[in-house]
Amino acid sequence: MPEAVDLVIEGGIVHDGSGRPGYRADVAVSDGRIVAVAAEGRDVPARRRLRADDLIVAPGFIDLHSHADFTLPAYPGAVNSISQGVTSEVVGNCGYSPAPLSADPGTAAEQIATFRALGPDLDWEWRGFGEFLDRLDAARPAVNCVPLIGHGAVRMAALGFDDRPPTTAEARQMHDAVADGLAAGAWGMSTGLVYPPASFASTDEVVEVGASLPHARSLYASHIRNEGAGLLEALDEALTIGRRLRTAVHVSHLKSAGRQSHGKIGAAVDRLIEARRRDARITCDAYPYTAGSTMLSQLLPPWVHDGGIEAMFERLGSDLPRDQIRVDVATGLPGWSNYVEAAGSFEQIRIASVGDRRLAGIEGHSVAELANRDHVDPLTFVFDLLVRDRAATVMIVELMHEDDVTAALRFPATGIGSDQLAVTGPDASVHPRCYGTFAKVLGTYVRERGVLAMAEAIHRMTGLAAEIIGLTDRGRVVPGAVADLVVFDPATIRDQATYGSPTQLAAGVEAVLVDGRFAWDGGRPADLHLGRVLRREAQ
Repeated sequence: MPEAVDLVIEGGIVHDGSGRPGYRADVAVSDGRIVAVAAEGRDVPARRRLRADDLIVAPGFIDLHSHADFTLPAYPGAVNSISQGVTSEVVGNCGYSPAPLSADPGTAAEQIATFRALGPDLDWEWRGFGEFLDRLDAARPAVNCVPLIGHGAVRMAALGFDDRPPTTAEARQMHDAVADGLAAGAWGMSTGLVYPPASFASTDEVVEVGASLPHARSLYASHIRNEGAGLLEALDEALTIGRRLRTAVHVSHLKSAGRQSHGKIGAAVDRLIEARRRDARITCDAYPYTAGSTMLSQLLPPWVHDGGIEAMFERLGSDLPRDQIRVDVATGLPGWSNYVEAAGSFEQIRIASVGDRRLAGIEGHSVAELANRDHVDPLTFVFDLLVRDRAATVMIVELMHEDDVTAALRFPATGIGSDQLAVTGPDASVHPRCYGTFAKVLGTYVRERGVLAMAEAIHRMTGLAAEIIGLTDRGRVVPGAVADLVVFDPATIRDQATYGSPTQLAAGVEAVLVDGRFAWDGGRPADLHLGRVLRREAQ
């Protein structure tokens, strides 16, 4: 140990990320690393000492599911994450990554338009995945970023937005783009098989495109093809892809979505337990809310998206396609995740955010309320809004039952992921999970409800998360680990963000260190530019 270390956190209850019970110890930090975890009272010379009596000292939390790669280049501060104790975020999820962009200017413009709901303020001055990571790193975000390359973005770049199989040349182009992303530092590939145009892809296509994954010992993370009536079949598809690729599988935001599917999460968990007994490497993440959030355009059937965003606008401008959409929403389509049916009514679908700030007055209101105000039926309101806002609208949809959320969180292979998106600034209208996920797990599901023990919850947010990703020097409070740390009060930590006030910061987090330096100090921002892109070394 050095004669004088940079910092000693004194007298805290250390939860080291392994899941073992907390114990009282001092944590010494120097040069960005933990150099000692010693018995209380050990006299270590230090340039700074932080008293942590009755506070928990834990590894910085790892958000397993974030879309902040679409916002951090323009809004790197990320106070929503740091204030909860999050120090690293896995980005590039659901098949959406800001790169690669197509070499064809027209197709690239379609990609950018499609991504507008996720990243309206980006300058898009890149093409390849490595170029984007350079841009993200240069922004010096508040949190570390662990990138995945998105199959959806790769598919858009190679064959546009058509509902068809790729040609041999296009399949090779997609495969090479994923390989290039892995070489540039991606930790794996994600899919969003519910989102057009990625939903047009077959299982065989995903396997072919991801064929370089096992050679890099990378992760396959998937927003599976169906989270409602077809949940079990979609889990089977994810397991099949993992088996054929010989790689680990991670199921994004495990849920049983839609009123008719409430109660199905138990069968899904049983399916995952059985797969793990057969040595399948499968894990998942979940968030502690009954409402989800995604683009408003997902209310439309898949065929409306065929050909891209301009083709969608053209269809929405004609009476016959609108009439067919109404029929499909009312009766459903095989395999389609019908959000209107899942929510039960348009009262359960609210506008989270809009791209055109002239429309900001509708944020926070339900589609039913807004349609009634405009004296139109709800679908007409949706059609018109999508055209006016150029499909940049984000919605919040009530989907899950609380019992299913609890069951997903109890599953031992569940990590925590916020699924945050569209945090474009400190006042952006968003789902409260962007500001409250980790604090809500610790405050509501640990302290108040006893769903998880404190040590287990911290393990899910740290050691387990690091293991899922493949991070070897984060997620633990042990000598030699990177000093990404959070110090919080177990008696007061809680989420304060609500659907009505979604940007209220979490309470109870005293300090957050990123790479051994204070990002959050005394319950306030200190330095919100300490993060970097964590690139996996090519193997």
